[in-house]
Amino acid sequence: MNLLVLGPQGSGKGTQAKRISAAHRIPHVSTGDMFRTAIAAGSELGRRVEPILASGELVPDDLTVALIRERLAAPDAAEGFVLDGFPRNLAQAEALDAMLEAIGRTLDAVLFFDLSDEVAIERIHGRAIEEGREDDTPEAVARRLAIYHEQTEPVVERYRATGKLVPLHAERTVEQVSTEIEDALDLLGEGAGA
Repeated sequence: MNLLVLGPQGSGKGTQAKRISAAHRIPHVSTGDMFRTAIAAGSELGRRVEPILASGELVPDDLTVALIRERLAAPDAAEGFVLDGFPRNLAQAEALDAMLEAIGRTLDAVLFFDLSDEVAIERIHGRAIEEGREDDTPEAVARRLAIYHEQTEPVVERYRATGKLVPLHAERTVEQVSTEIEDALDLLGEGAGA
């Protein structure tokens, strides 16, 4: 099962992707986590992306695409993956589609976490305090939400046109959203078996 999660920051994508990963035994591939790990390790990649993330901007496509390509080629992703944090713009969506086609894979579903900016900002503020996330400054959050609306919303519409987009009510509780996802994945599995 090859899944993509899309939605604004604070919509619960990461939380739900981790749950899907555990329940279906497929890796949660999070570009944000990979970049933060690289920064903490002091790697060359970490040094390159740290100031970009701190400003709320997107990491350049070439770096992100190379990172994802390498990760999806890992043995643990052979049976599927939950991709989180990529693609964030149309160029990345095209690169993802080309990459998947090159390795003979397709996305089974695109889970879209629909959430208002007001709720997203409230949740991100809480996360910043709880997790000590230094990249969740009010300025960076405002910039990331603006980039989301400008660059990522067209990606949502691109996948909506494919018929693979599964809209989710992300303002609800973690358990309610999780149930909605599992119901959708059950239907997807039934459709694949038909």
